[in-house]
Amino acid sequence: MSKLHLGQNFLKKPAPVSSAERRKSVERELINAESALGRTLFGDVKPGHTREFFCLRENVWLWYEDGLIIRYEVRQNGVFKRVGTQNFEKVTGPELQHFADATKAYLKLIKRSIYRD
Repeated sequence: MSKLHLGQNFLKKPAPVSSAERRKSVERELINAESALGRTLFGDVKPGHTREFFCLRENVWLWYEDGLIIRYEVRQNGVFKRVGTQNFEKVTGPELQHFADATKAYLKLIKRSIYRD
């Protein structure tokens, strides 16, 4: 049986975490929490399937479902989407209204559920 030495590694303090690293970690945790709620806006996710919907940055929204990524960018001249690696296309008509409705519902849900607003 080996002897326990009080100077072993488990007593060492963890390396300090920079404020930038801590901020990135918190941002990731918040995006994951928001995405977990965002995926519920469009009904149940079938077993074995994946869905994510979240706001990555102030003007960037991501929809991910079963390997397909749709990136929405809100710009001064409209909302544009890119499906996979295709070029951006302007969103119009009913799709634009669906996007607006989804983002409003998302913001209401996360404000109430995560930020208690």
